[in-house]
Amino acid sequence: MAFPFLSSPRNPVRRALIALALPLLAGSAFAQAWPTKPITLVVPFPPGGPTDVASRIVAQKMSLALKQNILVDNRSGASGTIGAAFAAKAAPDGYTFVMLATPTLLASHLYGTVPYDIFKNFTPVGTVYDLPIVMVVNPKALPGVNGLQDLIAKAKADGGKLNYTTAGAGSFGHLTTEQLKNIGKFEMQHVPYRGSAPAVTDLIGGQVPAMFSDLVAVIPHIRAGTLRPIAVGSGKRVSLLPDVKTVAEQGFPGFDATSWGGLLAPAGTPKDVVERMSAELKKALADKEVGEKLQSVGSFAAYGTPEQTATRMRQDFERWGKVIRDNKITNQ
Repeated sequence: MAFPFLSSPRNPVRRALIALALPLLAGSAFAQAWPTKPITLVVPFPPGGPTDVASRIVAQKMSLALKQNILVDNRSGASGTIGAAFAAKAAPDGYTFVMLATPTLLASHLYGTVPYDIFKNFTPVGTVYDLPIVMVVNPKALPGVNGLQDLIAKAKADGGKLNYTTAGAGSFGHLTTEQLKNIGKFEMQHVPYRGSAPAVTDLIGGQVPAMFSDLVAVIPHIRAGTLRPIAVGSGKRVSLLPDVKTVAEQGFPGFDATSWGGLLAPAGTPKDVVERMSAELKKALADKEVGEKLQSVGSFAAYGTPEQTATRMRQDFERWGKVIRDNKITNQ
């Protein structure tokens, strides 16, 4: 049915319809033109770490599809809060994104206050990778420990004085070990370091005998035989360590602890741009070469939609927040 009266440029209904349509047309045109310049990907951790390495692998592939460089900008410090705060304040124009990692998600639990709200100041774009964690021991310091129950028996025999190390107070390895201690009703003493590298160095040197670490930091030393893996925290075994049983398989049914990374945009970034970026992320992670590169360094492609990423953020925020509160863990 035609409405001739709408053809008049003076008709108020016509004007109203045009006013409603203009923002939609503008947004669509912007998304079609985007990107017209390089994109910045803020990585709130130092170069060479698991978040940085995974970010660079994925960014390189997505740059080709978007026909614009994705420039990694490392802004490390305070469990990723410095970089996240920078990204939260960036213009929501589709040219700044940030790679979220578990420590940054949980930072407000550990520090009390942080200069951003992880749920209000960001828009999820997609889950990028899973980062399994693994319990490793120094085989010389703990020669008889070949499985998780061996370690627990040793800890109990030592009256809770057995030390373990992690990348720092409040790190994912720390939270996972504390949850495991709570469930298994045993004690070990935490010796935190400032980062995985120094912790692993002293683990190999025998100063500390055990560590729950992300796989990226320890896989070269497992391959070299200087560290022995005795359990993986994820719900399923990992392909790089097919013979190493999960924590769940060793007396803790249902136990599943996996660190992960996700791509976020500043809140207010155009929806069309977020959807396009998420679609390109999905394609990149489905690429066989990208998957192999991620696995070679100990992480695994794990695309999730913006909605799935938002749900995972909320679930992990609540779950690990409880562990932090129950064990009075702080990073202050």
